[in-house]
Parts: sequence; C-alpha cells; structure tokens
Amino acid sequence: MLPITHAKQIGSTLTARRKALKLSQADVAARLGLSQNRISELESSPETITVEQLLVLLKTLGLELSLDQAPASSQTKVEW
Repeated sequence: MLPITHAKQIGSTLTARRKALKLSQADVAARLGLSQNRISELESSPETITVEQLLVLLKTLGLELSLDQAPASSQTKVEW
C-alpha cells in the first residue's frame, strides 16, 4: 500500500488500476453513467472529485479507501 499525499497521485492510481483491468475510460464511464470526458477529468484533475464520487469510482475499479495514522516524522504543517 502506497501513501497518497497529493491529489495527482489519486489520478495516477485510478488510471493505473483502470488500465490494469483493461478498461477504457468509456468502459468506466458507462458503468457509472458518466461521460468519458468526466472520467478523463477525474483522472487528470482528481482534486475535482467529491468523496462520494471517489468511493463509487474506487468500488467500480475494485479498490477501497483506507485511512491510517501517519508516522510522527511525516506529520508536518499542512497548508490549504
């Protein structure tokens, strides 16, 4: 399991998993009732996805979200 620290990592992970499953963006879009363009947007700009959308997309790709406490050494000030 790799820690996700940036939104772009989510997009890369979604793309990699979709490709590993040999699914096109159109395939995933059809399963979710979305446009292929929206799947492309979610993969390239994952900061636009809501938590609910992310959870549905993860389930569709056979993934799940798991949160864990970060090691003390990596807990730094987060800027918004």
